[in-house]
Amino acid sequence: MTATNGTLPIASTRETLRGMVRLVMVRPAHSIATLGVLGIGVLAATTVPWLVGLMVDSITDGGRGFWLLVGLLLSALSVSAVVTWAGRVMLAGTVQRAVRDLRETAFATALAQSSSRLEAAGTGDLVARLSGDIQAISAVVSTALPAFLTALMTTGLSLTGMGLLDYRLALAALVAAPLQFLALRRFLRQSGPVYRAHRAAQATRGQRLIETIRGADTVRALRVERTHLDGLASASQSVIGYELRATHVRNLFYGRLNLAELIGLTAVLVTGFLLVRDGSVTLGTATAGALYFLGLFDPIGTLLGTVDDLQDAGASLARLFGLTSMPSPSTPRGPLTRASGRIDLDQVSHGYRPDAADLCDVTLSISPGERVAIVGASGAGKSTLAKIAAGLLPPDTGTVRLDGVSLADWHPRHLRATIAMISQEPHVFSGTLRDDLRLVAPSATDARLRAMIADLGEDWTRSLPNGLDTVIGAGGFALTPAQMQLLALTRLALTAAPVVILDEATAEAGSGDGDRLDYAVEQIIRARTSIIIAHRLTHAVRADRVLVMENGEIVQDGPHSALITVDGPYRSLWRAHQAGVDAAEDARRAR
Repeated sequence: MTATNGTLPIASTRETLRGMVRLVMVRPAHSIATLGVLGIGVLAATTVPWLVGLMVDSITDGGRGFWLLVGLLLSALSVSAVVTWAGRVMLAGTVQRAVRDLRETAFATALAQSSSRLEAAGTGDLVARLSGDIQAISAVVSTALPAFLTALMTTGLSLTGMGLLDYRLALAALVAAPLQFLALRRFLRQSGPVYRAHRAAQATRGQRLIETIRGADTVRALRVERTHLDGLASASQSVIGYELRATHVRNLFYGRLNLAELIGLTAVLVTGFLLVRDGSVTLGTATAGALYFLGLFDPIGTLLGTVDDLQDAGASLARLFGLTSMPSPSTPRGPLTRASGRIDLDQVSHGYRPDAADLCDVTLSISPGERVAIVGASGAGKSTLAKIAAGLLPPDTGTVRLDGVSLADWHPRHLRATIAMISQEPHVFSGTLRDDLRLVAPSATDARLRAMIADLGEDWTRSLPNGLDTVIGAGGFALTPAQMQLLALTRLALTAAPVVILDEATAEAGSGDGDRLDYAVEQIIRARTSIIIAHRLTHAVRADRVLVMENGEIVQDGPHSALITVDGPYRSLWRAHQAGVDAAEDARRAR
């Protein structure tokens, strides 16, 4: 397994092969039956040259038994067509289920990783693996893999048939084998690195494209469009360069295969002529031998030619198996019942850069049902602490426990069902509002959705064009910042998570929406353990405890009523808050 400079790992060839076997053998009986049916179809097809040879001998012998052989030939062709078709259908079902399992495992593994790990690797790499690589594999297993297996069986049975006719004909056919082997060996040696580099270049291009689109406003504001376009063009040119190199390698490979076929066919024809002249074999036998070798042109060409596609798919498989190798517990661990919601941080530290600590030896205990507000200046470490408590960011040192169990020992599915977190910039998924809300409660009826929205305050969906049927997200109705936060809060309310973390979840609201959002928050955190990163100190007033952070450390800890009575950073923050409130009130009265 290889991974450098924070990139996602890539499986070795041996690990990739083991992963492929595991996927296919999930349903061993079906896989074995599929190969059996394909084998029967190929066996029927390889009897055709033998029957033609018997027909030639029948004609030279006066036509005795000729029409019986014609009937057998037609039967063999019919059986081959029907059974091979059935085998390919069975194979398609087997491999597509395997691709589905791989896709779901890769996606689940990606979701189980911390956001910092994925961000360090680059979003483009992950997107390329879960989209481009999966598509490449799906295309290959739908076309190249059935052709490869059929060609492999045809080649083996045809050579066996030639050997049964006369071993000298089989030896003559094998003259081409060393040339084909050398051509394949050279192709594999040259193409493997090119395909891997091509996939990596595609990931780099995807990363550049994503970064440019996400930062489009900044790019335009700084007038650096040309710089970003040049960078994207350079990445695209790199992809094109690898595609041209791959084409050159393929052309050389096919040229060598054609030369090997010419030499092999010449050897078989000359051997057959000499054997017939000496009376060692009949004309029909020599004819069958030549037909067997001619019949090998397509399967051997397919066999060796599909190696190109399989190499490409192999590079994609190595990247996907590398992703699925990342830590992701496959069996549930941690409490299986509803957690009480106790959170403990013991000597937790974290730094986004090696030379700076954003969180320094934080020790903290939060009791079940307790409401904790965290305040402090920007950069004090509040969001870092929240992400670590939620299990979204692993600490560099120290331990985080939920109900006494380390977060590292919780299954990601159970952990995310226990701790729910929303941030200042909630994501709006594309689709109807109903679909967005049902992401966290798939079985929720419209009545339940409307009741939950009403429980959080005024029904804000009445102002939307089509209520729950309003299409939102990319290309849909544009929600206001307050509506986006209400959507996120409603999703949170629909969960049964006993621990909720709000990272300035109401910060974007205007003054007119503040009370509305605060009311929604109060309804949600009732009877739950809650951590609120507070940008307005009204949250701190209502909290059981207030944590004041400076430079990654908790410098004050206590209820609001106690902290405002002592000199310290919290009282300074409170005075500034009160001054702002008074100024706003004076401005309102002046109007």
